[in-house]
Amino acid sequence: MPLDKKFWMTFVVVFVLGMGIGFVNHGILLAGDYEALTPQVMRPMEDQEAKFGFQILAQVMIAFGFSWIYREGHTAGKSWVAQGACFGLAFAFAATIPIFLIYHAVANFPLELSLKQCVFDGLGVIVTGLAAAFVNR
Repeated sequence: MPLDKKFWMTFVVVFVLGMGIGFVNHGILLAGDYEALTPQVMRPMEDQEAKFGFQILAQVMIAFGFSWIYREGHTAGKSWVAQGACFGLAFAFAATIPIFLIYHAVANFPLELSLKQCVFDGLGVIVTGLAAAFVNR
């Protein structure tokens, strides 16, 4: 895997989108759902803020892996829109959606919340796949 300029451009785009989409999905759209689970399931906001570095580290790792896998698997000359959407959908099925279903199974997350997480973050990784494909078109 070459860590060339295009890789790092993809990484930055994926990281920024991950942080932004994550904020919209979890910090705005699902904030009320999470607030209802605090402190029984979710950490109080002060504790979450104190551990924000772990969220950044996780997003760095996701952006690196997402960029790496996309760059290794895309095919030059094929539709970047189709490749990006397919990659995002595959990522959603392989990583995003299962983790929220597992959270529902092992923690006290209501099914309605878990389904919202699946939909919102599933759409988010499809958008991110499209962005990665656009950078690498």
